[in-house]
Amino acid sequence: MKSQSELSQRADLLKAFAHPVRLCIVSRLLGTESLNVSNMESCLAVSQSSISQHLLKLKHAGIIKSERMKNEVYYSLKNEKIKEFVKSILGGIQND
Repeated sequence: MKSQSELSQRADLLKAFAHPVRLCIVSRLLGTESLNVSNMESCLAVSQSSISQHLLKLKHAGIIKSERMKNEVYYSLKNEKIKEFVKSILGGIQND
């Protein structure tokens, strides 16, 4: 049986997915190597600052990682386990 701490961590992970914009972000990242905030802004219909806040929540939850390339930061899904989990929760609703 999982400890209270482990269950709490899993619940926090699920909470990080519990917003339509964050689900859209991970869906977009599932279909590509990496994206920067500007790439996401054009397809999400929310402000760049709002996207940045959602990215921060996803990063703190261990769902995405970031990499700085010159003046831009690119985001991608952290690992294969996360990718498989995202595929399972999105099912047939993944964005193209």
